[in-house]
Amino acid sequence: MSNAHPIRSRRPGLSVGARIIAGIVLAAIGAVGAWLQHDARGRSAEPRTEFTANNPPAGLPTALTTGQHLHWSRCTSPPTARTGYDCAAMKTPLDYRKPDGRTIDVALIRRKATGPNARRIGSLVLNFGGPGVSGVSGLPERLNQYKPLLDRYDLVSFDPRGVGATIPVRCGKTADDTGYDEADACTQHSGALLPYVGTSHTARDLDLMRYLLGDERLHYFGVSYGTALGAVYAQLYPSHVGRLVLEASVDPTEDLDEEQVSQVKAVQAAFDRFAAHCAARIRHCPTGDGPEEAARRMARLADRLEKKPAPAGGGRNLDADDLAHTVSDHLDLGTDGWSPLAKALTALIDHHDGRPLSKGADDIGSADRAATPRDSSRAAQIAITCADSSLRPGFERLGSDEARIKAASPVFGAAWSTGVYL
Repeated sequence: MSNAHPIRSRRPGLSVGARIIAGIVLAAIGAVGAWLQHDARGRSAEPRTEFTANNPPAGLPTALTTGQHLHWSRCTSPPTARTGYDCAAMKTPLDYRKPDGRTIDVALIRRKATGPNARRIGSLVLNFGGPGVSGVSGLPERLNQYKPLLDRYDLVSFDPRGVGATIPVRCGKTADDTGYDEADACTQHSGALLPYVGTSHTARDLDLMRYLLGDERLHYFGVSYGTALGAVYAQLYPSHVGRLVLEASVDPTEDLDEEQVSQVKAVQAAFDRFAAHCAARIRHCPTGDGPEEAARRMARLADRLEKKPAPAGGGRNLDADDLAHTVSDHLDLGTDGWSPLAKALTALIDHHDGRPLSKGADDIGSADRAATPRDSSRAAQIAITCADSSLRPGFERLGSDEARIKAASPVFGAAWSTGVYL
């Protein structure tokens, strides 16, 4: 397996089955934030009122509910969180079927609300997708997208089970080892944890988190995989659901193969709209006179990059697989990404310069595949996805599934098919 393509963690905020609406919904965040903002500048000067809840999760020992308090203190890592953020650890059962047994620490991060107490609603818990994306590092990285909401909410995120500082799953000798030389590498290094990293366990962690944050109901914002987590929570705790946003929702009825096909179809549809706009509105459009010509040009460009990758900056190179993923990352921005994408493709086609295209792409995307990941996100994605699915296809099915994905998109199918199963 050493020559296998590494698994891409999908960009937080992206749909697995409906990526084409992500830009529209993200733009709506700004509109909601504008409505929520008021004239306070900086943090409120009045004493902060801490909220309390009276509905602890059922079935847990009191030591974890009424006997537990979150001790927030200045974050020591990541470096981006050392100013303006608080961090804490929440104790939860490793196995919810044995609530009095071993506990684990779930890493939390918080940015306090800036508005007056009278306007505060509570905490807004965010999950940025993956599965495998760290919320502790993700909140500082993405704060600007959600900053208007600070007027009325504490913004809270966390490292789900298997991720970052919360019982990180390893499939190699170290957290960032992605060799996966053997099929049972994850079991060898993290076998004792694998049964407890699934989405249903994390959803139960969310309910304990809600209670300890002082909220009678969970206010939650989930993107991409985070929508699946939010949906599971709502199914388990319908009476505890508060303000719930599931952005670019994952279809829970699809298996892994269907999920990949839906995703690649959606990305292709977004690219076709870009190509039509480019042909009609952008002078010297790099993708030609419409979607069909765009597909042909992208195929020729992919062939060229396969033979000679383009420099992408930072010592990286951009190859054919990277081309598909970086273009899709631009498309995730909706219409705001169309003009930069056209310029980036022009630089790549005319000057063999992959830096503009790579710069606008997600920093955990395939353009960084040669670099060692900073955490266990790839291992966590494998572990969580396998924990959530009973699908274990053999190699005889792999070829036919790859063919389905390739057929679903002339531009993106080949790149997506390399990760058909985790």
